[in-house]
Amino acid sequence: YQVVLLNDDFTPMEFVVAVLERVFRMPHARAMQVMLDVHQKGRGLCGVYSREVAETKVSLVIELARDNDHPLHCVAEPVGE
Repeated sequence: YQVVLLNDDFTPMEFVVAVLERVFRMPHARAMQVMLDVHQKGRGLCGVYSREVAETKVSLVIELARDNDHPLHCVAEPVGE
């Protein structure tokens, strides 16, 4: 399953980068690129994982966003959709 972050007009870019670094263990430069994809293209690929790992990462992202009062949304999709 691919984990994808979806754009919104409210979540700060810095928060998106921090989530990518923390939840997906991305280096800063990669996190910046994914954040720009989310901002410019409406969605950004965070990684491809087994279904269980993908669902866990989605839950972590949503929990972090809610705990910080951000509407950031994340989904797990079968690869190829």
